Amino acid sequence: MTEALWTGYQHREVDSDGWTTFWRLDPRGHDFHLTDWTGYPDREGHRLWDRAATPAGVRAAWSTTASSVRLEIRAALGIYAKLAPVDVLVDGELHRRCEVREGEQILTADLPGRPAEVEIWLPQAGMIGFRGLAFDGDAEPVAPGGPRWITYGSSITQCSGAYGPSETWPALVARRHGWDLVALGFAGECHLDPIAARTIRDTPARLISMCLGVNIYGGGTFSGRTLPGQVESFVSTVRAGHPTTPIIVITPLLAPNLEGKPNAVGLTLDDIRDCVELGARVDPAVRLIDGRDILTTTEALALYADDLHPGPDGYHLIADRLAPLLPLP
Repeated sequence: MTEALWTGYQHREVDSDGWTTFWRLDPRGHDFHLTDWTGYPDREGHRLWDRAATPAGVRAAWSTTASSVRLEIRAALGIYAKLAPVDVLVDGELHRRCEVREGEQILTADLPGRPAEVEIWLPQAGMIGFRGLAFDGDAEPVAPGGPRWITYGSSITQCSGAYGPSETWPALVARRHGWDLVALGFAGECHLDPIAARTIRDTPARLISMCLGVNIYGGGTFSGRTLPGQVESFVSTVRAGHPTTPIIVITPLLAPNLEGKPNAVGLTLDDIRDCVELGARVDPAVRLIDGRDILTTTEALALYADDLHPGPDGYHLIADRLAPLLPLP
């Protein structure tokens, strides 16, 4: 079997023991301490980079007649509360969900033993290393297909609480449309970082979407004076590498128990939405989606796992609502 054609990452790093980290932001030459400040001394540093080292959306596909596949995974919780599973898809449908525990482990999944396309999605939560994969029969890697879609956002884009990595809302939308997904969801760390803007700028894509504002609300990252300009700068950086690519900006989804409550710098979620819209509209080609239109208050109250994060069924409904709103030209 030739080398797997993994996709959805920016840099592949292999350590001296053969463990691979699939980085969703390229760490080479960057000072991790630039993003360490949180205002809470008890919180660990390097949080953006820990999120970037989690392989959310990273996957590979093979054409095979094998009857089983075996892969070696190393997992640690790190800053995560849970570990996500590995998903094995056969001909586009979920075939096996392999639970992941802490430490080094071998995961195996039975396959149909007939000609099929097998796709493996790595976990979207946890500190994950990958060291080997083998089929018990012939398997030929399949190159990523379809137009590339980049989506940037917070935990609601990373979707740690989804059923599995193939059932995050970006994965569901990409699978429905046949797109090559680059998922830049960083839980708690969507703060318009220049490294994220440059990564999107420099990555070829046919469609770009950004869910902006909810981490800025929670972190009190910018004020009403500074947030519109920061959004304008981020979008302008992205546009510099994508002069004709459609860019869609999504404002924060409804959070019924947080609406109307000022954050540490005095902004409500509606204020954040207004500031994001003001900054994004400087680029007249940007299309805006009001996050309040994606889920109703009743749906949010029923489907959220807490005051902010959808549960697994909530991510499915978000995908259903956003899929028709994210068309390619």
